[in-house]
Amino acid sequence: MTDLVTEYPALERPDRFTQEGLGWVPWLAPVAEEDLTPEQHDALIQPARAKMPYFRLLARDPAALKARTLTDLDIFFNTSGGVGRAERELAAAATSRHNGCVFCASVHAAAATRESGRGDDVQRLLDEGVGADVGDERWNAVVSASVSLAETPLSFGGDDIARLRAAGFDDAEILDIVNGAAFFNWANRLMLSLGEPEVPARRSEAGR
Repeated sequence: MTDLVTEYPALERPDRFTQEGLGWVPWLAPVAEEDLTPEQHDALIQPARAKMPYFRLLARDPAALKARTLTDLDIFFNTSGGVGRAERELAAAATSRHNGCVFCASVHAAAATRESGRGDDVQRLLDEGVGADVGDERWNAVVSASVSLAETPLSFGGDDIARLRAAGFDDAEILDIVNGAAFFNWANRLMLSLGEPEVPARRSEAGR
């Protein structure tokens, strides 16, 4: 039976949505890095993920973790066709902002900034919420469609597709946007139910 994490240093929780790097503390004990089995290492796909408690926690079910990670990487990094990475990351950031997942929003907002160079527009989404004007109709349409899907799948429909098409997206690009939003609508709920974010620098400063 998985042990609850009953003791860890007092968390310095983020007090706002941010593009800064955050840590994440699980409420359930992850697999210790030195105890990962060959099957669990294989499921991580990327060896560096063995350092991350979130993925070591998911490694308790290696088959599910492997499927989840391959799906994630295909949605966000397979750009041989469809929409660019910036819009995929924007869809994930908007979904995470709507769902209140501060950790996921930080990761994907920062990625949207890296891919687009539009840090001010991305930060406006984080600061003002999903109703903010993020600079142009293409990005506003991505945010709006992502939020419709996150609210409930039944909220997403023909009007969202029409707006994306009017903004210049073709069907393959729209599918990528939907996949990015849908995946993080699920991923947010998983992460929010298993732990919480922290600001590592603040914990370090508090310990001096």
